Amino acid sequence: MTKRNWKGTTTTVVAILMGTSLLMNGQAYAASETSLTSTTTHNQDKQQNQQTEYEQFDQMVQDGTNINLTANEESTPVRNQNKQSDSNTASSSDIADQVISEGLKYKGVPYKFGSSKKTTRTFDCSSFTQRVFKEVGVSLPRDSRQQSKIGQKVSKDQLQKGDLVFFRSYGSSSSRITHVAIYAGDNKLLHTYGKPGVTTTKFKGTSWEKRFELGRRVI
Repeated sequence: MTKRNWKGTTTTVVAILMGTSLLMNGQAYAASETSLTSTTTHNQDKQQNQQTEYEQFDQMVQDGTNINLTANEESTPVRNQNKQSDSNTASSSDIADQVISEGLKYKGVPYKFGSSKKTTRTFDCSSFTQRVFKEVGVSLPRDSRQQSKIGQKVSKDQLQKGDLVFFRSYGSSSSRITHVAIYAGDNKLLHTYGKPGVTTTKFKGTSWEKRFELGRRVI
């Protein structure tokens, strides 16, 4: 019987197996490194894209551009506010027209200094304005000096229909209020005084303009 020598063969087989294992581990490591590098690069690209999108969004917001649903939703209250503002302006204009319409109904009613606020048979300047505004739902104090302290102050060039207009005495340098009228638009005043009683007169280019002290917007 021939005796076989397995020692060298065994060593060779072990070496081959170890080499194969090392090779496979190296390939697995290399694959793992490649995957990690790819993932890292992908994340960096994603972050860069997100940063670019954020910068584009910021720029478009600054430019006033609506770029998505969120931007449109954020701009909705602005449109609603503008719509509400337009509605309020229209309402004020309607009230002003009502004031003028109500005031003209009393045209020709006699003037009486100190006239009672309870009567419509006579008016003085402030009882007239108080009565007319009351009929459209706006409450005013009784005398002209008190009326001149409410609402928003407006200049002569800012007067709109329905504004109260206050005057000092003719030829006086004092700012003391002695008369009130309603601006009726188209350079006209609606008020009451002296012989004409309730009437309309021109404003600019007259003695009334020279006596102008201030205007007040109460509607």
